[in-house]
Amino acid sequence: MTTPDNWQKSSFSGGADGNNCVEVAVTCGTIHLRESDAPSKQLTTTPTPLAHLLHGIRSGALRRI
Repeated sequence: MTTPDNWQKSSFSGGADGNNCVEVAVTCGTIHLRESDAPSKQLTTTPTPLAHLLHGIRSGALRRI
């Protein structure tokens, strides 16, 4: 697996340089997500499953318990 080196901070992080945000990087069709305060822990996925997850969140199908 390729380790990404071009992480981008979420626009919802408020623009601060703090370690309290989500970062994303893309490598060869793979999407990597991590929290900036725990960069060694990453979630790796591909576009289709991530799109389904985001759709479920936006539609309300996935709600907090």
